Amino acid sequence: MRLANKAMRLAGALLAVLSFLPADGVLAQAECDKPVYLTFDTGHMGVARLIGDVLDRQKVLATFFIANEPTRTGGASLDDHWAPWWREMASRGHLFASHTYDHVYWLADLPDGRFRVRPSAGPDAGRVREWTGDQYCDELARADARFEQITGQRLAALFRAAGGKTSPALVRAALECGYMHVGWSPAGFLGDELPSDRYPNAQLLERALRTIRPGDILMAHLGIWSRQDPWAPAVLEPLIVGLKQRGFCFATMEAHPGYRNFLLTGQAGTEPIWTH
Repeated sequence: MRLANKAMRLAGALLAVLSFLPADGVLAQAECDKPVYLTFDTGHMGVARLIGDVLDRQKVLATFFIANEPTRTGGASLDDHWAPWWREMASRGHLFASHTYDHVYWLADLPDGRFRVRPSAGPDAGRVREWTGDQYCDELARADARFEQITGQRLAALFRAAGGKTSPALVRAALECGYMHVGWSPAGFLGDELPSDRYPNAQLLERALRTIRPGDILMAHLGIWSRQDPWAPAVLEPLIVGLKQRGFCFATMEAHPGYRNFLLTGQAGTEPIWTH
């Protein structure tokens, strides 16, 4: 089962990489010796349009890890309400990958090779379940199927576990069916899910500009329910501008040396990969 799924994923991965190559009218990958990789996970989508506008204005490409999470519009992030926005973002040349369809958290490895998990969205939200590796792979593929239905494009053969929580066994299970995990660099945790009373936006911006280094994978969300003072409206554009002034450029994950070979060949490389 997993070998067959992996073969299908390898073919899809190459098509996904080719489909995201810039064409006329979309943003191009910047080239420099100080790249960073800006990534976004889904959330309540309240700042999604703002983020898309900032990226377009700054001519920056990003990688989006997508799940079907509850939104402020009363629906979910991959529903028909948001489908036009995803199509527009895909047309601009951004890269997209799975975040598990129901935003499923890994909780523990079990002795029989299964995993204890808990979805935070969908019909089983909040309920602890025990899954096989194949079931987890099926969950990754559900996001791919929905994205293809919306945009006509496949997701890249990458995923980010909900909350970034994984185990070596979970990462291996996903690799066996053709998905490679993407975490984030320590300095790349941009803090948009931290309480704003203790971590104000000005502090988060200053810390990011001071600590981000070339090659870092940066992570934020399209909306966080718990943060009172939203991060993106205050921080995202000053962060991009500030990093550009320091000589940084932005690229999507298919340009990352730790993932580029995998996306083209399906073979994991030996380069060190940040987890979180």
